[in-house]
Amino acid sequence: MALEGTYPYVRGGVSSWIAQLMDGFPQYTFGIVFIGSKESEYDSKPLYKFPDNLVYFVETYMFDESEKPVISASNGEKESFENVKKLHHWFKHRSKDSPFPNEIKKLDFYLNKIDESVFLYSRESWEFILEENQKNNPNIPFIDYFWAIRNIHLPIWKIVKLAKLIGNRGKLIHSPSTGFAGFLATLISNDRDVPFILTEHGIYTKERKIDLLSNNSMGYKKLKLFQESAEHNTIQEMWVKFFEGIGFMSYSSADAIFSLFNVARETQIAYGAEAKKCKVIPNGVDIEHLSSVLKERNKEIPKVITLIGRVVSIKDIKTFIRAIRITANEIPSVEAWIVGPEDEDIAYAEECRELISILDLEKNIKFLGFQNILDILPKSGLLTLTSISEGMPLVILEGFAAGLPCVSTDVGSCKELIYGRSEEDSALGKAGRVCKIANPKALAEAYIELLTDVEKWNQAQSSALKRVDKYYTQESFLSNYQKVYSEMLEEVNV
Repeated sequence: MALEGTYPYVRGGVSSWIAQLMDGFPQYTFGIVFIGSKESEYDSKPLYKFPDNLVYFVETYMFDESEKPVISASNGEKESFENVKKLHHWFKHRSKDSPFPNEIKKLDFYLNKIDESVFLYSRESWEFILEENQKNNPNIPFIDYFWAIRNIHLPIWKIVKLAKLIGNRGKLIHSPSTGFAGFLATLISNDRDVPFILTEHGIYTKERKIDLLSNNSMGYKKLKLFQESAEHNTIQEMWVKFFEGIGFMSYSSADAIFSLFNVARETQIAYGAEAKKCKVIPNGVDIEHLSSVLKERNKEIPKVITLIGRVVSIKDIKTFIRAIRITANEIPSVEAWIVGPEDEDIAYAEECRELISILDLEKNIKFLGFQNILDILPKSGLLTLTSISEGMPLVILEGFAAGLPCVSTDVGSCKELIYGRSEEDSALGKAGRVCKIANPKALAEAYIELLTDVEKWNQAQSSALKRVDKYYTQESFLSNYQKVYSEMLEEVNV
């Protein structure tokens, strides 16, 4: 499994999904390749206990400084850089009818034709970057363009070295995203001719666009005093093109592409995936385990609204805080629990605390950090998500199984989960409320309605329990992947 920024160093839905797969298939052995941004951004120890069937683990960090090859002047091979030009042309003009260039599918190209030393120090590389700058981005100062190109390309050789290190391990490769993990899976699949399964939880390219628009990331940093807006936007667009390109590369190489809900499947197809490859396998939860907390619930609805998630901008915790200010004006005793780590974006977490102070909500809002959800869910009156982007949040299904209605923004599959995905499903009723993104007033109105109207809350709870039991069981989830794994491995063994 090729993983980027998830298990075992980050808790969350994708990590839980990975643990669920390994626990659910003791008959298979698993290997994990963890790809992170910088080592300093993660806990030094894994946050999950490794199961017995996890037999191989390796990690790498894309943007940590690594030892570069000894500086050595070389000319480079003109023919090899012609293939690089083909690759760049493919990135810019890719389509379903333009296959990934054969010459650069194999690891040998990156290890022997244009290795890291040739890219960094050769005359042909310099000429290539100079030509690209003059042809495509002449208005960007060359020094900025030069370093942007190097920052975008250097991770390629990290992934290549990782693929070489992995060698012949594994009979198939499974990635829960495109991006660097999908690129690794693509290289291994192309080089060794092993099946590649892609399961996207969120649409990676879309989420990277959000990241790039919200901060000055991916190794491109410059003092704002000297930063022209057009220049900055062009560098951002180069990164977007890169992620779009390796995303399309993953779609082209994957033997099977899965999403968690129908809208995500349609988005994958719009981003270039072949429709015939794309199928939906929803998440599932252990209902028996989670429903055990139902008996712990009090008859009275707790005036507690719980948000389970990382304290990061994509979860839009600030909108949640503003919504609680409105809610507290009507229900002064309301409590809001934010259950999740604060260390992924420390500056954003501090801004959230400042906003709480400004809005005089210190008595209402609590940061609880990581908690066992079995302790949290029975003490909560509502579950909420205020994110600006999601896939299919496992936490909503877990809340449903524990008898907890949800108020969510209209992202990912949240509307399908809360209102139903078909006529038959919708007939079960609403398991909460869905609101527009970044609308604290609408969220607050939904919180107040459900916390103060026992009949509506009971109806939402009943719908939640019925929906998760009918459509989102762990048994169904594992059965679907058992079929996928069996079919793929059977092809390998033929």
